[in-house]
Parts: sequence; structure tokens; C-alpha cells
Amino acid sequence: MDGALRPCRKASLSGITQLLGIGCGGTGEPEQGVTVIFTETKLKGAFVIDLERRDDSRGFFARGFCQKEFEAHGLKPIIAQANVAHNIRKGTVRGMHFQFPPAAETKLVRCTRGAILDIIVDLRPESPTYLQHIEVELNEDNQRALYVPERFAHGYQALRDNTDTSYQVGEFYTPSAEGGLAYNDPKLGLKWPLPVSVISDKDQKFELLAKIESEVKRKMARERGTASVLT
Repeated sequence: MDGALRPCRKASLSGITQLLGIGCGGTGEPEQGVTVIFTETKLKGAFVIDLERRDDSRGFFARGFCQKEFEAHGLKPIIAQANVAHNIRKGTVRGMHFQFPPAAETKLVRCTRGAILDIIVDLRPESPTYLQHIEVELNEDNQRALYVPERFAHGYQALRDNTDTSYQVGEFYTPSAEGGLAYNDPKLGLKWPLPVSVISDKDQKFELLAKIESEVKRKMARERGTASVLT
């Protein structure tokens, strides 16, 4: 994973918090120094989100999301829906899911119990990293999250039994706009660490890019006059 990450300036009280003037508040805990740590990956706009923990005799406190800090890093801070998933068996695969514009969605994905290998694929036709992917392990120990931009495919494999995940999603679920890629498409070259133990019938039926790529590119194309996130 290290080769896939491009360090971004680390948010701190002297950096982002001073830039914004105030903390996010609303927690009932001291604001001093509590912030979010952003690391941009090789796929522009996709970030690994780490916690800046404050440990004491009770355990720890950390902020996992702040609208102002996300905006300051050029990320969309909108949360339209929040979803949770429970995976009974390790080896379970969910993916590779996306929604087409105008219902394209951002995701902030975190593993709250167990562990997953999270994979995202860049589906922006104008992107220099089109069809490239990154993989990030999210688990209950590192408390790490992955911010997935719009026009990306997303999926993961559970690495432990009884693994739970949460998603904060930036657009409402729109069945008419949803799409998917085959988790084992040779053109994507995704490497799942475990044999696939469980996958839904729906995910198993996603077609290979060889059949659908022209349609995906057409529907994922950035609208004319829309500012690019790649510049």
C-alpha cells in the first residue's frame, strides 16, 4: 500500500485548524489538537483517512469526520446516507459497485470490526489513472478509512469472520444509475488475498469490461463545462 500513497500535508492545530479558525465541535470533548489525517493516494482525489488519537485512561478519542476539514482538502463533505454491512465469513466479496452521473457517489468506508481489503478502481475516462486501482487494508485495529471519489468502482473482501463495515455515502441510492464490474475481470487485475467464499448472485453477474467498457466510458464522461477534479 505504501507505494500507492502520496503524502498530503498532515492536518494539525497549527495547520488546518488554524486555517479554519475553529474546530468542528459538537463532541463534548476538548477541541485542542483533535483533527483528521489525510493522505492522498496515487489516484487523485482518493484519500486514506487516519485518526489522530487522544489516549487516556478511558481509552481514546478521535475525530473520524469533519465537514470543514474535508472541504479544505477539496473533498465533498456531503453525507446523504449512512450504511452498515455485516460479513459472516472471511473471504466474502462485495463489489465492484458504482453509480453513474448524475447520481455518482462519494464513499467514506471504514471497518468497525474485523478486517477488509478495500479496492477502488478509477473509472474517470479523462483521468491519467483510468482503470488503475489501489488496495488498502482497513481493520478494527488501525481504525483507518478510505475516501472514494465520484466515478470510482468500489469493493472489498472480508479478511476475518464476522467483519463489519460502515459507509458514509454522498448520494442517495439510485437503482436506475447503479452499475458494477466483475470482481475477477482480467482487465482489472484485482488480486483478492483469500479464496472467494461468498458473493451475491447480483455481483457474480456483472459483465466483463470487454463487453461494457464503451458504455461505461460514455456514461462516466465528465460533462462539458464541469470543472475537472484532475487539475
